[in-house]
Amino acid sequence: MLVISVLVRKNMLLLNHKSKKISSNKIPLPSQILHFSIYAFTLLEMLVVIGIIAVLISMAVASYSTAQRKARDAKRKADLKAFQNAMEQCYSVNSYSYPNITGGGTTSISEDCPSANGPDLTITDPTNKTYSVTSSSTAYTVTINLEDGTNFSISNQQ
Repeated sequence: MLVISVLVRKNMLLLNHKSKKISSNKIPLPSQILHFSIYAFTLLEMLVVIGIIAVLISMAVASYSTAQRKARDAKRKADLKAFQNAMEQCYSVNSYSYPNITGGGTTSISEDCPSANGPDLTITDPTNKTYSVTSSSTAYTVTINLEDGTNFSISNQQ
């Protein structure tokens, strides 16, 4: 009985904020025990919070996908710049002649420099976009359609 009265007294002090403080040596009366109010969220408050969370999540997903798209476009541009550098290096060590570019119209292109000192490079698109290639021993152009709707091209610098 002592354990029950201590538990009731402890709960009474926590839940009954309107009643007078109960001294620690008295057992609370039944009217004091039943006199507490319960605070809870209403359905409307819960729906508002869920709606706000849903809007925040949708904004985060949209910005994340935009960031991914921009990162893939940046990778495409960097790959094509590296490809252009490799082509120009091969041009200078291969008797001023550009190597053949293979893989035009596919998602992967490569150049194989015939010179022993020349660089060999293959690049592959991260999302299977195709490269458009025009190539000869004196000139080349490589173009890819970026995800932002624009085209990015590299061409010979000589």
